[in-house]
Amino acid sequence: MKIKGLRWVVLSLIAIVAIINYLDRGTLNYMWVANQKIEYKADKVSYSSEENTYTLIAEDGATITVAADKVTKNADGTFTYTNIGGIARDLGIVDASMTDADFKAEAKRILANITIFFMIAYGISQLVSGKLYDKIGTRKGFVFSALLWGAADAFTSLAGGLKSLMGFRFALGLGEAGPWPGNTKSNAEWFPTKERALAQGIFNAATSVGSILAPIVISFLFLAFGWRLTFVVVGCLAIVWIIPWLIINKKSPKEHPWITDKEKEYILSGQPESNQDTNAKPKTWKELLSKRKNYALIVGRFFLDPIWWIFVTFIPMYLIEVFNLDIKEVALSAWVPYVGAAIGAFSGGWFSGLLMKKGKTLNFARKTGLVVGACIAIPGIIGATMASTPYLAVTMMAVILAGYQFTATNLMTLASDFHNGKTVGSLAGIGGASAVLGTITAMIIIPLITKVGWMPFFIFAGLLFPLALVAVFVLGGKIEPIAGNDKK
Repeated sequence: MKIKGLRWVVLSLIAIVAIINYLDRGTLNYMWVANQKIEYKADKVSYSSEENTYTLIAEDGATITVAADKVTKNADGTFTYTNIGGIARDLGIVDASMTDADFKAEAKRILANITIFFMIAYGISQLVSGKLYDKIGTRKGFVFSALLWGAADAFTSLAGGLKSLMGFRFALGLGEAGPWPGNTKSNAEWFPTKERALAQGIFNAATSVGSILAPIVISFLFLAFGWRLTFVVVGCLAIVWIIPWLIINKKSPKEHPWITDKEKEYILSGQPESNQDTNAKPKTWKELLSKRKNYALIVGRFFLDPIWWIFVTFIPMYLIEVFNLDIKEVALSAWVPYVGAAIGAFSGGWFSGLLMKKGKTLNFARKTGLVVGACIAIPGIIGATMASTPYLAVTMMAVILAGYQFTATNLMTLASDFHNGKTVGSLAGIGGASAVLGTITAMIIIPLITKVGWMPFFIFAGLLFPLALVAVFVLGGKIEPIAGNDKK
């Protein structure tokens, strides 16, 4: 049996697991604080000025008394009670009896701390996964990663408090980082140089699709089954994915029994490194860190990647805190920014590939892609700082994340632009670890600067773009393969 376009089938499977990856990591963010708005008629509400509380009577006669800041009087005379729910309250991690302002601040602070713990594991995994994928190959590497993070997310349903929750999220981080160096390595194996940015763009677009689906899928499961079963269902998706992956991704393009001779020739003839010694040992971390060019990726990702992570982590909290949305309203709006991200990821890879097809150099194509992406984001940054409605806010964030992904797609491809074979995953892993360090720094900063409002959040994100570009242009020099005797 021969399959035309087998490289795209392999990439499609990786794209699917990237979607699942983002569903898994989104579980906590969307269920951490999951408020629900309940409307009461005026005759079912009474106010105590002495205690500053409202007594609410439900349709079934059940009565509750709540603090006044949890109830809003509507223009039509009805009242809306915002019931604070989610993991933070259910596990007693954040006290729901706090004032509204204190609850939001504490929930944001603890979520940032949990994310930092997750990112530490994620950074360790970036380093280990890069080496692991170089050693055992992408086929086994993806199986290991998917099994680890899927099980970790499913077992989070057993969490009983902050410590156990952080432990499961740590395990999740150890598994979730693998697909990034793994995808870069797979693209280097399955695609000619001129198609790698597009392949990277499709992968990045898939992560955006996962982010689009996360608020919808997770909110639906949460409302239907609760947060514990939601973890089980979403976690099992990664484990089920392993089955088709093992069936289809049997061998590399050189040896795969299902690849056509035409596609094999197209792939290998478009890889300058294909004529090099396939038994060559991968470069050590010391060797990689001794090359100045490699720091274009390492330092560039330190500044650029936090943009993505702060949005993924804090968009739900932002919408809840600024616009008082409940979980249903968050589900209907939080997906919008990631539509822009998906478009940016795909178009960023397509754009640099188009430039190369038109005869432009690799150096020109990659650097132009980086600059264009940053320019796309600027209007979004400006607009987001002035957004007066949730709809305008998520639209501006869509523009920001489109620019981010346009830039990130070209930045992440530098690992396979500079190196080949067993070294690609290692450099991608170091770059990923650097990105984690930058993200942890950002997670410490964000709760501090947002105490005065959310405008500093967007300004902070905007400043990271030029810092990433400077790193690539100053440290990277000419974007081209690093020769074995290159001492730069």
